[in-house]
Amino acid sequence: MPALDVDALLRDLTDQEKASLVLGGDFWHTAAVPRLGLPAIMVADGPHGLRMQPAESDHAGIGGSLPATCFPPAAGLASSWDPELVAEVGHALAHEAREQGVSVVLGPGVNIKRSPLCGRNFEYFSEDPHLAGELALAMVRAVQEGGVGTSLKHYAANNQEDDRVRVSAEVDERTLREIYLPAFERVVTAAQPWTVMCSYNRVNGVHASQHPWLLTEVLRGEWGFEGLVVSDWGAVHDRVAALAAGLDLEMPPQHGHSDTAVLEALASGALPREVLDRGVRRVLELVARAQPTLDEHGSDASEPQAVDRHHALARRAAAAAAVLLKNDGDLLPLEPAAGTTLAVVGAFATDPRYQGAGSSQVAPTRVDTLLDELVALVPEGVEVRHAAGFRLDDEQPDTALVQEAVALARDADTVVLSLGLPAAAESEGFDRTHLDLPPAQLALLEAVAAVHDRVVVLLSNGSVVRLSTWEHLAGAVLECWLGGQASGGGAADLLLGRATPGGKLAETVPLRLEDNPSYLSFPGDSQRVVYGEGVFVGYRGYDHRDQEVSHPFGFGLSYTTFALGRPAVEVTGSVAGGDLAVEVAVEVTNTGSRPGAEVVQLYVEDVEASVARPDRELRAFARVHLGPGESATARLRLDARAFSFWSEVLGRWAVEAGEFVLRVGTSSRDLPHAETLHLDAPSVAPPLTGWSSLHEWLADERGRALLEEVTASAPGGGGILTDAQMVTVIGSMPLETLAGFGQGGLDHATLVTMLERL
Repeated sequence: MPALDVDALLRDLTDQEKASLVLGGDFWHTAAVPRLGLPAIMVADGPHGLRMQPAESDHAGIGGSLPATCFPPAAGLASSWDPELVAEVGHALAHEAREQGVSVVLGPGVNIKRSPLCGRNFEYFSEDPHLAGELALAMVRAVQEGGVGTSLKHYAANNQEDDRVRVSAEVDERTLREIYLPAFERVVTAAQPWTVMCSYNRVNGVHASQHPWLLTEVLRGEWGFEGLVVSDWGAVHDRVAALAAGLDLEMPPQHGHSDTAVLEALASGALPREVLDRGVRRVLELVARAQPTLDEHGSDASEPQAVDRHHALARRAAAAAAVLLKNDGDLLPLEPAAGTTLAVVGAFATDPRYQGAGSSQVAPTRVDTLLDELVALVPEGVEVRHAAGFRLDDEQPDTALVQEAVALARDADTVVLSLGLPAAAESEGFDRTHLDLPPAQLALLEAVAAVHDRVVVLLSNGSVVRLSTWEHLAGAVLECWLGGQASGGGAADLLLGRATPGGKLAETVPLRLEDNPSYLSFPGDSQRVVYGEGVFVGYRGYDHRDQEVSHPFGFGLSYTTFALGRPAVEVTGSVAGGDLAVEVAVEVTNTGSRPGAEVVQLYVEDVEASVARPDRELRAFARVHLGPGESATARLRLDARAFSFWSEVLGRWAVEAGEFVLRVGTSSRDLPHAETLHLDAPSVAPPLTGWSSLHEWLADERGRALLEEVTASAPGGGGILTDAQMVTVIGSMPLETLAGFGQGGLDHATLVTMLERL
């Protein structure tokens, strides 16, 4: 097929054809214009595995898709803290997309985990925007290196499923800029995803699909986005307003409604022709960008070696995603010897839950089960026996199943309990209401722990579950998340020491739901949700309140041990010059007897700030793989943004001069090394006005000098500045108000003169 001439196409299209192009052709394709040789391209869900549905399949998002490798969803991949691994998954996704004729993979999702209750948290990376942004960047780059586009989603402030189409996220600009937008910004500015998908919800009263500030002013004007903005499926409510705001493609199409509205607005002049042409051009550019892949449709992805290779990658990813939360007495890894019995208890061991429900649900090429993989891997002479213990579709204990499991456990040398959340507990479309495991599973754990002291718990869940009520019953706890189609093999590799856990929590595990910073305002009501916790999301909130948690952000154990050396800090450039660069070098040594990986985490603390800031914020990390006794240097780099906050007064990112502490360690609460540096920076104080407070005038060198000059000439000399207690009392009052008192040499006329002199 000859290369598309976008300019020529734009000239030759009729208005009707243009109106059709800013709508999809059907549920999964862009519109084609056969008379001009313009083909349709296909998009498909695929944050962690391709969900390509043939045209006749179920478009509600439940079934009917072609087989594809189901990798661990984002909640699991994020716990690897491994951009290189995420990139490997991205390359595999692109490979399978090309084979199935898919031009754009609809993912990844980078929405922040504001609450552990969000039903779609399994599709999102983290409660931290830096971690989410870096991992999503690795995914987007890898997929697009393979000639397939991505769709960064859901833009923006889509942090719940409850009433998701109508709810308005009421959130201040600073919180948006520091928490909910940075992951999008990072990927857009560094990788230029082919598309960005708007979210369903409203943001401060305006639907994201027709939000000019989000779609045009910030996304394109500030970040320089060059691609196409597509709606989430069914997110468009006013096609003309959405076009004007910067939404280029509506999916799925509302034929006979949206196109009619566009043509009528074009005819009346309500929709400028250049606005329509702008959207059409972006659709044409997307099709042109996808054309080389369309021309090369077909690869070896469907051949056995590609399927096997991707399954092996999924198994490695499942092991890397798991987080070892507890390992008393080095219970893990298991080393079963001939003549011993391993009891595997739990319905998930034979019927695994390895992915979430909804639009991301993949039809896997195969599925490993924990029981089968353990049987295949244990040494000869080790007996592996199984008892279900509970029913997946029943929350209440089944006495007979519990008794069977207890009898099996009593005679075993070690018990592996496979627990987790059933599919009905978390999904796209609704939020969870609590953090607890089902009562049937908790009753089983209590019964088994009463007869055995070597109990290992494996967890399968897409978002955190409460551990504080039962963790003491287990000797070891391995959080496996939703591990993808090879989750059973990955877990078996970890249990038997064929792989070493290296995962770290990408979200805090609280003692109870009520401790979560968003608890009082999630999910909102009356179609509004107020983000009352502001920037204190996740560990930022827990740590600021010094609140006890089950396990902190960034935490994860290993089968080996590591030592971090004292950080070496080098500073070059300056804030004022726009070239500040801080490099932190940390030597990491594997002090144990097994190979493994450690994640070095660097947090920044602003010692004294004019705004409320978190105690510390993740600003850089590095995953280091080491053999026993090996050492390597992790290099972590920071720029001025790492020390900045969003100033709503100035309307920009700002660094305040002063002390900052660089804290290095292995979780937000295990930071043994600290280095302090002083940064010089231009003042971030706003210009003085009559509405500036007395304190603000006194804090400004020129303002203080003027005040002292004026008040010194007052009767008695010094005026209001001579009484320190009085300054404390009235210090927050604007000078305009104090001038009205006419005392201490300060009146309205004098204030006008002072402002003129400034």
